Amino acid sequence: MQVILQEDVTNVGTSGELVKVRPGFARNFLLPRKLASPATTAEINRVNHEKAVALVRSEKAKKEARGIADKLSALEIKIAHKVGEDDKLFGSVTSKEIHDAITAKGITVDKKKIVLKEPIRALGTFEVPVRLVADVTATLKVEVVRK
Repeated sequence: MQVILQEDVTNVGTSGELVKVRPGFARNFLLPRKLASPATTAEINRVNHEKAVALVRSEKAKKEARGIADKLSALEIKIAHKVGEDDKLFGSVTSKEIHDAITAKGITVDKKKIVLKEPIRALGTFEVPVRLVADVTATLKVEVVRK
């Protein structure tokens, strides 16, 4: 019997997946617990349509992300910070400061997308990855200079 899973079921499949299971398993376990619905032609068409819509949305988001990634890769940001002896920064450059500098240049990026393993605590030029979507990552050049 074919059913469409409504939730993730261990060893069976993930939500929205069309799976073939034994009729007793569907009747006695999946359907009463509303973990699956019977795979009628209308339900199969609905799931396929939702998958197609999700794929189009995903491609559109990737296309927009690639455009933003091109802008970010061409961008070079200078952040001025006070320094002490031995060119050590007072404080550090955080993802919030980088986000503010990007926003000042007119590009909108979520602060959480800036992947900074640890705050920058020295003068110099650093490459900071910005993960826009799952497989689109831009590299931003950040130059920390003396104030």
